[in-house]
Amino acid sequence: MLRAIADVLRQIGGAVATVVTLPFRALARLFGGASGSTRRGARRA
Repeated sequence: MLRAIADVLRQIGGAVATVVTLPFRALARLFGGASGSTRRGARRA
């Protein structure tokens, strides 16, 4: 019984963690892509 409750809590915690980290990952991709493109443009010029 306790094991089942622990599994459910782990699944809920994992889902909450992914939902919380998704916006930060998206922002990191946006800023990472922007800085990467500007750096490439500076190197070409």
